[in-house]
Amino acid sequence: MKPEHFTELNDQELLQKVKRIKNNKIVDAIIIGVTIGIAIYSVVQKGFGFFTFFPLILAYIIIRNSKNNEILCREIQKELELRNSK
Repeated sequence: MKPEHFTELNDQELLQKVKRIKNNKIVDAIIIGVTIGIAIYSVVQKGFGFFTFFPLILAYIIIRNSKNNEILCREIQKELELRNSK
C-alpha cells in the first residue's frame, strides 16, 4: 500500500493495520524458525541437497517481506502522529 492511501483511511483502520502487521511478525518468526529447523534436520539426516536450501530460500523471502512490512508500519505510525499533532 502506498502512503497516499493512508490519508483515505480513518484512525481505527490504521490502528488495525498496525495490529495486523505486528501479529504477522510473530507468524513470520515461527515460520522462519521452522524452515531453519527443517534445513538443519535435512543436513544432519541426508547432507546437502535441494531440500536443504529450499527452506532457506523460503526463509529469505519471508525476511525480505517482513522488512517491507516494517517500513509500512513506520509509515502508518508517521501518519497517525501527523493526525494527532493537528
